[in-house]
Amino acid sequence: MVEFLLRNGDIDNRGKGASADAMQEGTRIHRMIQKRMGGDYRAEVPLRHICDAGEYDILVDGRADGIFPGDGCDVIDEIKGVYRDVTKLEAPDPVHLAQAKCYGAMLLADNPAPAVGVQMTYCSLIDREIKRFNFVYDAGEVLDWFEALVREYKKWTDLRHEWIKQRTTSIHALEFPFEYRSGQKELASQVYRTIYLKKRLFLEAPTGVGKTVSTLFPAVKAMGEGLGEMIFYLTAKTTTAAVARETFDIMRRKGLKIKTVKITAKEKQCFMEETDCNPEKCPYAKGHFDRINEAMYELLTREDDLNDEVISKQAGEHMVCPFELCLDLSLFADAVIGDYNYVFDPNVALKRFFEAGTKGDYIFLIDEAHNLVDRAREMYSAEIYKRDVLEAKRLVGTGFKKLSTALNRCNKLLLDMSRECDGYEVLENADGFIMALTSVASLLDEVMDDEDYAPLREDILDFYFDVRHFMNMAELLDENYVVYTGFDEEEDFFIRLYCVNPAVNLRSCLDKGISACFFSATLLPVEYYMDLLSGDRQDYAVYAPSPFDPAKRGVFVATDVSSRYKRRGKEEYSRIASYIHDAVKLKRGNYMVFFPSYRFMEDVIEVFEEMYPDPGFEVLYQNVSMTEQEKEEFLGCFEEENGNYVGFCVLGGVFSEGIDLREDCLIGAVIVGTGLPRVGDRLDILREYFDETEGRGRGFDYAYRIPGMNKVLQAAGRVIRTANDRGVILLLDERFAMREYRTMFPREWEGVFAGDKGRVLEKMADFWHTIEEV
Repeated sequence: MVEFLLRNGDIDNRGKGASADAMQEGTRIHRMIQKRMGGDYRAEVPLRHICDAGEYDILVDGRADGIFPGDGCDVIDEIKGVYRDVTKLEAPDPVHLAQAKCYGAMLLADNPAPAVGVQMTYCSLIDREIKRFNFVYDAGEVLDWFEALVREYKKWTDLRHEWIKQRTTSIHALEFPFEYRSGQKELASQVYRTIYLKKRLFLEAPTGVGKTVSTLFPAVKAMGEGLGEMIFYLTAKTTTAAVARETFDIMRRKGLKIKTVKITAKEKQCFMEETDCNPEKCPYAKGHFDRINEAMYELLTREDDLNDEVISKQAGEHMVCPFELCLDLSLFADAVIGDYNYVFDPNVALKRFFEAGTKGDYIFLIDEAHNLVDRAREMYSAEIYKRDVLEAKRLVGTGFKKLSTALNRCNKLLLDMSRECDGYEVLENADGFIMALTSVASLLDEVMDDEDYAPLREDILDFYFDVRHFMNMAELLDENYVVYTGFDEEEDFFIRLYCVNPAVNLRSCLDKGISACFFSATLLPVEYYMDLLSGDRQDYAVYAPSPFDPAKRGVFVATDVSSRYKRRGKEEYSRIASYIHDAVKLKRGNYMVFFPSYRFMEDVIEVFEEMYPDPGFEVLYQNVSMTEQEKEEFLGCFEEENGNYVGFCVLGGVFSEGIDLREDCLIGAVIVGTGLPRVGDRLDILREYFDETEGRGRGFDYAYRIPGMNKVLQAAGRVIRTANDRGVILLLDERFAMREYRTMFPREWEGVFAGDKGRVLEKMADFWHTIEEV
């Protein structure tokens, strides 16, 4: 409340954030000071006060660092650990002082007295020097001040209270915005039941089921019944975020009152050419906190769909940072639409909702959940490169001898480890290095907070963030991590904390809410995703049947061709090129061909163009550095009437997921290979880890086969998007006929045919003939 109402001045990123080491040191400082204060000192005292706001009450609560008897009155002790020379402090921070005064008022409300004291205790985290500021306030004075502060806050609680009444009434009247498709009502009921029981659900729903509305509608209805206070719709792609926003708009047109905030990355929202959030570089950062509340209140009273365009316009008019405005608006939203990292990433998660020790009645809807496994591994892993340590040492020079010495110690440890490393080396632990890096982290905190080192900050900032993240992840080390050293492609040495199973870390985030629904068109096998996303096989799982006619989809497996490394060469590429050409010639239309890598695609293209200089259709190629405009132009070709295009693309790329080409825009997908990722150190570590934890042979499934097949199924899912679609899926690899792969085929793939080229093409021709007759 105090921070929200009394903040003022500039946004300034030139100071440091709170590293795990700094926060731990701050906690230690608190305990040290509290223990020194004697037997009459009460530490960590919870305080609360209920204020009558008419139709509702406002509960103000907090925890005083300490309360002790002073001269004639009790004294509130507020302790702040800071990375600065406290002897230079001339007065306490006004927001810190206001926080202590609130505790004083709450104490007086329950324990009437003529006055209350406030002691502001500042302790340097550098040298543990302490400076105190003492005040005594008349009871009437501090209580009047507190009541005025709560009255000012009531403007915001009134706004929210009135809105929730309108929202709840509209939700009760809301009906499903479409005619239910087959199985869709049962699907929505399963989501509602999961929220009601405060459980987690894994939902596999094929394309066309209407996953977005089938999850959002029951979540909204649950919120109307008081089962949740806020929805977080999380996704990895802007296209699926746009679908979520569109779904909310559809429900608004049916009468729903709901405020939604779409969170976009700071770099995309920033008005400046370079994102540098300090008042010297950005006019929107200068004085931001003086203007932000007015900008926010005005927008909340006017708009419900708080999207990029609306937020940018308001931020420009009020000269505030659009990204910070967006984050502040989320506090008053009913639903937040954004990337996974705003809930799960330890560096980016919205601290407004997910600070340590906090919890809310949040409903998490996680779209395209198959993408979260790799994303989470990256979020919770960390590495330090030897080259970066040396560069930091060079930048520091002789200007900060302690830091230079600490960096030198880290470099020596890395040098010793590199001499023992052949390829990669799994370590039992990294305690020695972590201890040495702890010193570096503490000294870097000083650099970030001391104006004397201002010229060094910008140069060393990236390294500071790397160290801070490494230290934060070191706090999480457990049996779900593998610590190893290795060399990258440029032969630079590193030490990595590799989160091989992110389930425990993800669950700690999920536990800050009440319910979660993971959903995707490809969550097979579901046990794999349960193991890696929640770690609990007792979670609910539902497989939604496809509403589309299986007779309109033909799935064919070529058993006389392979993408195995040992088979790669011109002869095999010629077979693949022949399959692509002859399959496409069976039926005029648009097709996409997906390859396991750019290199493989380029090798086949070379042979294809040699064999078919005039193939009879237009060939398009995805390249590794396509601009957004080039991607749009590529997809635009498939939307032309009576088109006859074949797009050569890469599995796992931008055209294999998240695109929506309906009816005749795409009538076939040819998938070359099983999508197995390229062999490498990380995947070998995964394989060895899961062989040990899940049983021999499962490591290959968890590291290679399942992620590869997920890419295959995503690409195949581009073909049938609506009830009017018809098309073929041609799988070019003998391994697709093996039981290990066929068991991962979706249920709706009925009547898969496997055979050699002659038989496959004959069956494909029969399929098209039957479809055209119908």
